[in-house]
Amino acid sequence: PSVAIPVSLVATFAVMYLWGFSLNNLSLMALIVAAGLVVDDAIVVLENISRHLERGLSPRRAALRGLREVSFTLAAMTLALSVVFVSILFMGGLVERLFREFSITLVAATLISLLVSVAIIPGLCARWLRPPAPKPPDNHKPGLAAVRRLFTRLHDAYGRSLWRVLGHARATLLLLAAVIGLNVYLYAQSPKGFLPVQDTGQLMGFVRGDDGFSFQVMQPKIDQYRQLVLRHPAVRDVIGYNGGSLGISNSLFLIRLKPAAERKESSSQVIDWLRANAPPVPGGMFFLNVDQDLRMPGGFGNSGDHELAIMASDVPALREWSRAISRALREVPELRDVDAVGDAATQQVVIDIDRAAARRLGVDMDTVSSVLSNSFSQRQVATLYDPMNQYRVVLELDPRYTEDPDVLEQVHVVAADGARVPLTAFASYRHGLVNDRVFHDGLFAAVGIGFSLAPGVSLEQGLAAIDAAMAQLMVPSHIQVRLGGDARSFQKSLQDQPWLILAVLVAIYLVLGILYESPLHPLTILSTLPSAGVGALLALRLAGLEFSLIALLGLFLLVGVVMKNAILMIDFAIGLQRRQGLAPEQAIHRAAMLRLRPIVMTNLAGLLGALPLVLDMGEGSELRRPLGIAIVGGLMISQFLTLYTTPIVYLALERLRGRLRRAPARAAASEGD
Repeated sequence: PSVAIPVSLVATFAVMYLWGFSLNNLSLMALIVAAGLVVDDAIVVLENISRHLERGLSPRRAALRGLREVSFTLAAMTLALSVVFVSILFMGGLVERLFREFSITLVAATLISLLVSVAIIPGLCARWLRPPAPKPPDNHKPGLAAVRRLFTRLHDAYGRSLWRVLGHARATLLLLAAVIGLNVYLYAQSPKGFLPVQDTGQLMGFVRGDDGFSFQVMQPKIDQYRQLVLRHPAVRDVIGYNGGSLGISNSLFLIRLKPAAERKESSSQVIDWLRANAPPVPGGMFFLNVDQDLRMPGGFGNSGDHELAIMASDVPALREWSRAISRALREVPELRDVDAVGDAATQQVVIDIDRAAARRLGVDMDTVSSVLSNSFSQRQVATLYDPMNQYRVVLELDPRYTEDPDVLEQVHVVAADGARVPLTAFASYRHGLVNDRVFHDGLFAAVGIGFSLAPGVSLEQGLAAIDAAMAQLMVPSHIQVRLGGDARSFQKSLQDQPWLILAVLVAIYLVLGILYESPLHPLTILSTLPSAGVGALLALRLAGLEFSLIALLGLFLLVGVVMKNAILMIDFAIGLQRRQGLAPEQAIHRAAMLRLRPIVMTNLAGLLGALPLVLDMGEGSELRRPLGIAIVGGLMISQFLTLYTTPIVYLALERLRGRLRRAPARAAASEGD
């Protein structure tokens, strides 16, 4: 089986190259998990060939017979896993876009491993394997002897316990029903999130100044926050810039922390310290969040992790209600860093000109406009060129004379007769507020409200708190409120999750029904899934993790992996019934005993393949850990339960099939009478 891993993964790299995929978080997760899955088919082939070798067949005949017996099983196992992720590719929306690389990479690795298992592994077995010696020299290999004794005891104990369980079929079916109910309960009670919050070692800081602040006004405020950030010992460096698409009254900080091994605090703890020690700066607000590898940004440039969009056709009403909603959300304990964009007015100086007085004084309005433009608009009047560069010539007043509106009292305009007339002789000025920009969402004016979650609060809980606050406000119908960014994507994915799981189960049922030409045998295989779901959900709860999209991905993986156990068992039992005429109870017991070794081996391979995701402690590992924890937890629980529930469900459905077959015969006999 060790040959299957490098061959399958190298061929998978070729498929990724043809699809134009890169090595990123999602494709690397698929490759890590695939390392434990691609070996499954090879294990099944090798174990079956070894079993025939132990019975005295030659290596060549053992390889041919062993492959012939499990070829259908391998096809069913591979298709069952592949159909799960192929189904995701047809879902559309965010789930399809997010998991496309993961799904295609994993399906490619699985299909390639099937080809390796049927084309290469039997040939290697026929070439290298030899019949075992009559008396294995276990005395020279005490470790191997101990493993064999342990497995023999496990095998015998399982055989005895399985007979007892087969005698209590109703109790086992009730246990299976309880497991299904426990799945529903755990899913409903699990805190749900969009994507896991990572500790990437990089923070993003936002300084939000009052609209209308100039660069000169913002600079000292930004410097105070910059000095605060540099005071923390975990900060390595910080880069900030002001203006750009953010506007001159806003600034962005990129804060890089020291490597995780060189600091004691996590990124979230650093943010908590910076918030607690931030100085009160008039006209400025400081927001912080952890930069994430995967993020769905909103359309307003908010500083929070998530976004709420307020929309209306009436701009004054929109401003009024957006401020009311912002104030209400700042009082919600589940939220923090509530930040509104687009609801504030900009300070301005309004000049009122008495045109009649200007005409009496011989002042032309074009001259007034030209004087004001030359003084305050920073008008470009020329461009100077040299061989290496070009320079714009800007006409403006000395900045000392533009910081106070009272400078307007010193502005003079040349009249038609050449006299210098003070601007205040025919004009007055006043302070006011104006909306210098209006954001839009579709056809509506909009305001964006950003927010982050308090520690220990899931996105589902945060959205529920927002709904409660909005209900208390009684927002009128002409004000529309909807989620944006990550929150909107989460809400859509939460609505789609049950349908997505149902679609995957239906697709699996149809494929297995076609393979087995039976409507009942696929139900036996699908009965293994509840135990995997319970294990995954319990593991996530014990680890204190949310049920995120990455955990859902782990659940889909479990669906394919756990079904392999049932397929190995059911396929062999059907063969025993057809070829040897065994009763269903004897056939399933014998199949379970013969397939115990490959089932244990394939489960161990999958579990060990997922362990690196669980044990990973590097920066950003929080994104990958739920996948590993879901797989490990699901395999540990399902390994035990499915060894007993699968035979019981198989027997129950076989008895049901027998009754359905006898029903037409009884009906015909009664009609004949």
